[in-house]
Amino acid sequence: MSEIEYAVAGGIATITLAAPERRNALSVEMSRELADAARAAEADRSVGAVILTGGAHFCSGAVRAVLADAGVDPAEDTAYQNLETVYAAFTTIGSIGVPTIAAIRGAAVGAGLNLALATDLRVVSRTARLLPGFAQIGIHPGGGHFTLLSRVGGRETAAALGLFGQEVDGERAVALGMAWSAYEDDEVEDAAGRLAQPLANDPDLARRAVANFRRECAPEGIPWEVAVEMERPAQMWSLRRKAATS
Repeated sequence: MSEIEYAVAGGIATITLAAPERRNALSVEMSRELADAARAAEADRSVGAVILTGGAHFCSGAVRAVLADAGVDPAEDTAYQNLETVYAAFTTIGSIGVPTIAAIRGAAVGAGLNLALATDLRVVSRTARLLPGFAQIGIHPGGGHFTLLSRVGGRETAAALGLFGQEVDGERAVALGMAWSAYEDDEVEDAAGRLAQPLANDPDLARRAVANFRRECAPEGIPWEVAVEMERPAQMWSLRRKAATS
């Protein structure tokens, strides 16, 4: 059974993470389906905007088994490829040629926070929890986490969350520039839909505009795809260390 729900209505493609029993933690298969859904939205020329949501729990990170397998032997081909597939869930969302909005309720943790930060815009519930979670389980951040944090919230936010492991709620995320607006839980998806609708009304313009938006607003630091690879050796080291002491 698919753990990704995909629907198109009124020029808006909605991608919903649908594994509530594990709070939408990203498995390898779920990550693959998510990337496929994102590419399907990009290929559909009637789509002018994509909304990414997880219902009550946005995404609690990567499934721990994926991280544990990588820790046993980071260079083993299957483990390496599986972690790369999880990375591809958010790098694909962040690179498709369609404007993207994350509608965040509940927690966005680790890879789930990367997924949220990969979108062009975020709307959150006031009680949403945005946190890296890497330090809490004794591993180095991955997926270009520092780059994603700094390009959205700036250096201070990247240090507080990415380096010092701090957590923010939805209202604080808005104040820091990590999200556009905060709502009550039952209003988040509708708010995302209202933001997406003008783009959905003119998909061709939306696609041209988002391409230039990303070029003109590119961060001054290293490119995200370089950051993903630069963080990887340190994360692999920390995963192997964790596996050795478990």
